[in-house]
Amino acid sequence: MVGGAVYADGRRERSCESLEQAYHQLRSAESRPGRFAWIGLYRPDDAEIRSAREEFGLHSLAVEDTVDAHQRPKLDRYDDMLFLVLRPARYDDEQESVELGELHVFVGPDFVITVRHAEKSDLTPVRQRLENEPDLLRYGPDAVLYGLLDRVVDDLLPVERGLQNDLDEIESEVFGGEPAVSRRIYGLSREVIEFQRATRPLLDVLDALDATVEHHEGDVELRRHLRDVRDHAAQVVERVESHRQLLSNILSVNASLLSQRQNEQATRMTETSLRQNEDMKRISSWAAILFTPTLVATVYGMNFTHMPELDQPWGYPMALVAMLLVGVVLYGVFHRRGWL
Repeated sequence: MVGGAVYADGRRERSCESLEQAYHQLRSAESRPGRFAWIGLYRPDDAEIRSAREEFGLHSLAVEDTVDAHQRPKLDRYDDMLFLVLRPARYDDEQESVELGELHVFVGPDFVITVRHAEKSDLTPVRQRLENEPDLLRYGPDAVLYGLLDRVVDDLLPVERGLQNDLDEIESEVFGGEPAVSRRIYGLSREVIEFQRATRPLLDVLDALDATVEHHEGDVELRRHLRDVRDHAAQVVERVESHRQLLSNILSVNASLLSQRQNEQATRMTETSLRQNEDMKRISSWAAILFTPTLVATVYGMNFTHMPELDQPWGYPMALVAMLLVGVVLYGVFHRRGWL
């Protein structure tokens, strides 16, 4: 037990340090109409759950859900008792992750029991706010329920803004050619989906709660407050849905840009290869042209005595003409083929 008090006429009447003390103060002889107990539990053990169940007649199915945890947001009604599951959220910008808590709420005619399964969803600010607004707290357990819902929905807004900031950064990285952006898109998509699972059912919970609140005098103003909470929740749900669609579009655009960059890179490599082939053709052509005179000159450079051309007056001009003629013929052939 992390918090407990008995309230009457919108004000704290007694603080309670244990479940037994809360039971005693609520059922004491001086009890009067309008009194209720607000008991806060944090990861309670079986003994505390069993004690609260026996004292307030909690339904076994609701208790089972509380023990098992890992529930989606929902609202169940058991006779004159309501059981709600809420998923408070917090966004860690450094890790780009949505931290989801779990809050179970039992609401009866004269009691509210909150069961927290996550450390982050501290309800102390909710209690302080309601105690500072006695006119609101006079509505009893329904006022506490409104305060809890209002806090949970208000905490969703910074999470949505954090997701929006990351989306803006991802858009810049996609068009900036950041190589690791695909991994970031997948990671943020997973966080958006988890956040959507925690927020979308909240609208059904608020609609069902609006239909459940009794239409007696005094609840009219409270129902207006609940509808305001519902409007804020609807805005968050709509924005999260748009974030999910935008991420899907960004992923498609990133895939297209990545494919385009790969095609451009392949084109550049192909052009480079073609240029290298052209250069090799030119080098090979000139090497072939220069090879023939080099061969002839090499033959005439041999110091043999019996070479018939050495004694002929036309031998030297003939060799030069042969070198030039073969070079011209090779140049013409290579030029015709486009190598030169």
